This record gives sequence, C-alpha cells and structure tokens, in this order.
Amino acid sequence: MQAMLANAEAKAETSLQGNAMDYGTFEPVGMADDPRTLQQQVLSRLRRNIMLGRIEPGQSLTIRGLAEELEVSAMPVREALRQLVAERAVELQDNRRVRIPPMTMDRFNDLIAARIVLEVEAAERAMPFVTDAILSAMAVCDAAITQAEKTRDYDVWIGSNFAFHACLYSAVPQSTFLPLIESLWLQIGPFLRQAISSDAMHYAVDRHREALTALRARDPKALRTAIEADIRDGIAHIGTTLIRSRARETGKPAPVRRRAAVSAANA
Repeated sequence: MQAMLANAEAKAETSLQGNAMDYGTFEPVGMADDPRTLQQQVLSRLRRNIMLGRIEPGQSLTIRGLAEELEVSAMPVREALRQLVAERAVELQDNRRVRIPPMTMDRFNDLIAARIVLEVEAAERAMPFVTDAILSAMAVCDAAITQAEKTRDYDVWIGSNFAFHACLYSAVPQSTFLPLIESLWLQIGPFLRQAISSDAMHYAVDRHREALTALRARDPKALRTAIEADIRDGIAHIGTTLIRSRARETGKPAPVRRRAAVSAANA
C-alpha cells in the first residue's frame, strides 16, 4: 500500500506541473534541501493538516502550540495563520486564538454548490490537456482510495481523493481554477474527515472510474456528469446525513436555506 501511494504521489506531482499543493506527503518542516522558505513550509504543512482533517472543526489553536508542534519560531506560524484566515480555512477568536470554523448546514450547502460549479467547469476545460501520464496518475490515486476504504486510512483516502481531482484540473497550465478549488477543499477538509469516519466510505458507483472513462472517450458531458455525481453522491450525501443526525441529537433542526448544489451536469 505504501509503495502504491508513493507511486501515486510521484506521478501526481509530475502531472501537476508544480501548480498544486502537496496532498499526501509528510516531510518535516525545516528540511535542509527544501528550496521553500520556512514560512512557505509552515504554511504548506498547516494547509495539508487542515485539508486532511487532522484538525477538527471548532478546534482552537494557538501560535505557541503550533510553533512547538512544528519546531519553529512563532513568526512563520503567525504569518501562515494570517494567510489561512484570508482563505477562510481558520477564523480569529477574541482570545487571540484561531480555530477551524464549525460546519453548519448553510455553510456546507454553499461549499458543495461552489465545488460543483467550479470543478465541473475545471474538468471540462482540462480535458484537451489530459495525457496518458495524467490518466495513469489518476488511476493510481483511485486505486489508493479503494485500498484506503478497506483499511479505513483516512489520510490516504482524503489525500488521494484530492490528488485525483488535482491531477485533472492542473492539466491546464497555470490553472486559474485550481487555487479557487483548493480554497474550498481547505474549508471542507476537516468536516470531510468527520463525515467519512462516521459513515461507510464505500460507494456503490465508482464515479472516479466514470470520470476516467469519459476522459479516455473525450466525452465532456459524461465528464461533467461524473464529477458532479462524485461530489453529490460522496461528501454531499454523507455530510448532510451527519449534520442532520447531530441536529436530531441536540434537538435543534438543521436549517436548509437552499438546495445543496445547483445542477451543473447539463450546463
């Protein structure tokens, strides 16, 4: 499994052309041969931990605590947190702490709707640029997800899932869509981990396989349908179920302001 994941990461990194963030590697901060600045390394590590859901929604964080955990000074952590606040991955509190914003039904619906709108469009725009190497990297990521379902390895499942999509969207050189999409992934990642750990990770239909089939056939409509279904049948379904279940436990109904997502498949 580790060899498979390493292979997927290597192929994905080649396919991403340097555009996307790091989804599944765990290098320590401060490596001597890392060309990035210390602040960039700290930001990358924090973004990855948030996206993989290692920090739970509502969990408070302090600059001192994060600096100790990453074995760095407070300055790069403070600067990284400022950027994460701007990306809405964390929010400031009155006591000079930051926290992962708790998930509400309205916020969840907005994130799902935004993901569908952006990702189906990014997928179709990427189709002309997709090569056999990118298809191979995506297939390996999908295989890693299947294995992670069996072992309930949430780091591998979430990281490989995001890498699968990033391989596709970043096929477009200097993609404008990918940074916007990654911002949404940052906001939904912590809740995604809670959702998949509370429900079955297995889906009856492999939407990733459908997306790969559509890419090989150069069928944009089928690709849009597969990407939307992947989001709607996956995190949208189990996330909505979890929020409503928690609402029943607390006796407070989960408000629904609008539909979870607009239909994009036939746009």
